[in-house]
Amino acid sequence: MKRLVWMGIGVAIGVIAFRKLTEAQSNLGPEGLNRAVGRLADGLYDFADAVRSGMHERETDLRTALGVESPVVSPQDVARR
Repeated sequence: MKRLVWMGIGVAIGVIAFRKLTEAQSNLGPEGLNRAVGRLADGLYDFADAVRSGMHERETDLRTALGVESPVVSPQDVARR
């Protein structure tokens, strides 16, 4: 009975190790690298859009507070440049 329990534990550990190795191998391959770079680029684009939006909002707040009435450039105009 003890041998059967230890055999089951050994098989379970082997299956878990095999799955982890397969997952690590797929992440290190060209496809995994492409996915990682794509996610990083998407994150950077989202961050840049958020910064532009925040800058536009803050500039509008400052112009209102100072009473400056000049045309404000929208974030869409900035993105087209």
